[in-house]
Amino acid sequence: MEHFMGEGWQLRPAGGATGEAYVAEQGKQKIFIKRNSSPFLAVLSAEGIVPKLLWTKRLENGDVITAQRWVDGRELKSYEMNDDRVASLLSKIHQSKDLLDMFKRMGNLPLTPEHIRLNLKQKTSQLYIQDPFVIDALKWLTDNAPSYSENNFVVCHADVNHNNWIHNGTDNLFLIDWDGAQVADPALDLAPLLYLYIPRKDWSSWLETYGQHINDDMLKRMQWYMISQCVDNIIWYWQRHEYHEITKWTDLLSEILQEAGHH
Repeated sequence: MEHFMGEGWQLRPAGGATGEAYVAEQGKQKIFIKRNSSPFLAVLSAEGIVPKLLWTKRLENGDVITAQRWVDGRELKSYEMNDDRVASLLSKIHQSKDLLDMFKRMGNLPLTPEHIRLNLKQKTSQLYIQDPFVIDALKWLTDNAPSYSENNFVVCHADVNHNNWIHNGTDNLFLIDWDGAQVADPALDLAPLLYLYIPRKDWSSWLETYGQHINDDMLKRMQWYMISQCVDNIIWYWQRHEYHEITKWTDLLSEILQEAGHH
């Protein structure tokens, strides 16, 4: 990486799961460099969803390096997810035709409830998970699969954790780390955001800002996606033997199953 940047650039890892991200500095200049980042970064940058893309270069080995403007910002705190700007930015993402077209051109198949359910079922049996809550939840997911037309699917970020929302000193808010994005029901993003961050009394006004009236169909779809995410998280922490986290997600799972009228 060093020789590629040329003289005088200092590189240091920028953290992140993939270990492919760096902060490059030279004098007062500071940029964010990533290897093989999401191919639709250009569209995300053009729409102001991620920090500005400065350049893209392809290396001899086929790797693609991207440079983005460095944003001196901070991650949102959990309670800040109730900010109108979060709802507005997510709405903008979900309504972006350019993003959706680009995604489809790249051959990304929609993530259907059936895909999600079968994937969870497969993981559960591979790991011999006999947890009664998980088994119950899988049955509920089978019996209550939401019907929602793929024509209404949008580009979902699929990891709307507060750590991925970056706010800089001025009014800019960005949603970063697009490696797991999917074409799916918008409820895939809305469910974890509302269930994990927004007090129930504020759901209706949050969704108004997002541009959606709250109704039974919407609530049912969000229940479905949140239950599937709880199971997915339980499986994830099960593999890592993190029992404290398993308990946390199991508690939420049983709460939503109860609310969904499952006895």
